[in-house]
Amino acid sequence: MTSRHHIVIVGGGAGGLELATKLGDSLGRRGLADITLIDAGFTHVWKPLLHEVAAGTLDTSEDELEYLAQARWHHFRYRLGRMVGLDRERQEVQLAPTHNENGELFIPERSFGYDTLIMAVGSISNDFGVPGVKEHCRFLDTTRQAERFQSALLEQMLLAHTQGKPIEPGQLDVAIVGGGATGVELAAQLYHVTRRLSAYGLDNIDPDKHIRMSVIEANPRILPALPPRLSYAAEGVLRELGVAVLSGEQVVEVTREGIRTAGGRFIPAAMKVWAAGIKAPDFLKDLAGLETNRINQLVVTPTLQTTRDPNIFALGDCAACPLDDSGRTVPPRAQAAHQQASLLVKSMKQRLRGQPLPTYRYRDYGSLVALGRYSTVGSLMGNLTGNLHVSGFLARVVYLSLYKMHQVALYGAWRTALITALHVLRRGVDPRIKLH
Repeated sequence: MTSRHHIVIVGGGAGGLELATKLGDSLGRRGLADITLIDAGFTHVWKPLLHEVAAGTLDTSEDELEYLAQARWHHFRYRLGRMVGLDRERQEVQLAPTHNENGELFIPERSFGYDTLIMAVGSISNDFGVPGVKEHCRFLDTTRQAERFQSALLEQMLLAHTQGKPIEPGQLDVAIVGGGATGVELAAQLYHVTRRLSAYGLDNIDPDKHIRMSVIEANPRILPALPPRLSYAAEGVLRELGVAVLSGEQVVEVTREGIRTAGGRFIPAAMKVWAAGIKAPDFLKDLAGLETNRINQLVVTPTLQTTRDPNIFALGDCAACPLDDSGRTVPPRAQAAHQQASLLVKSMKQRLRGQPLPTYRYRDYGSLVALGRYSTVGSLMGNLTGNLHVSGFLARVVYLSLYKMHQVALYGAWRTALITALHVLRRGVDPRIKLH
């Protein structure tokens, strides 16, 4: 008896989890293939929401999805582990041993065979080799990192409240390096959170007096991926909130006390966040001889197959997929990962039938940036809208709908509606920010 085709997906982010869910519902449920999802964590949180986790305006216990439960409901297998190697000849993925919080081994190193391997490991922040970044900055690449930032912020506020002496200049200052969507959205959320924390009894802290927030961007303007008019609109909102926007400032060093730029400026800050630039995880570089680019992305063809192995595919931020004939690649956005996951569902079905694979063409539906509850700006692009600049309530509704689309892909329409209703009901009894 011939064994079933085994599809292994490494990475349970937006693209990888949507793909595993859809393949499980179509191929796994009917016994046409075995689907395995490998991830180093137990739960999934949509990455565009990590700035809300960091600020404390989103509680992961309410919005996280458990891989084991999702696998049970949608006919795929979930395996806990972090990929560290690949044997292309034997077609095996190698996982590192897994330790608990006490450093004790509870899952030994192991490997999994595959017929088709799909890499969906996302991206991490790129420190560009700037001295002091790794030692003194916090990152928001994972849910755990975002939660640690939120805990550290709360600790700093409580310390300032209880220390029995005046708050020192710069003690509560926050500097965010990177004026992209993550940095800008985090700054707006932190403005909201610091004022709510003060209202919850930390009344000796005056946010306008004691907390200075800065966004530092090397480009001439923040949100460089958006049209200039929208970038300047977002900058105006941040400045109205009292956030210092430092454009055209390249960071050259980070110290315990603050951040130094190429222009000779020094920005003091007790808490420093690095949200500038991305790269694919370092283990992908020279992985089993697969072709990668300068930021460790796996180079793929328009079918999303890696250039040196047709049995290995890649999608999302870890894939360098050609955008057009100019040599540019598809931008690392959630919408690209979603589109590529949908394409690979079709690809896997045709691969099992021995049919030619479809090719991917990026469709840009625009970008939206939410500035907390204060404003949302962005541009929508499509066959019906052309290029439409939006802001305010309409932009906020569209922004929220993107997350709902992700939830529908994972849960279905009815469960998403129930989850949304429960969140609305909880808002009446829970504090608006996380307080522990």
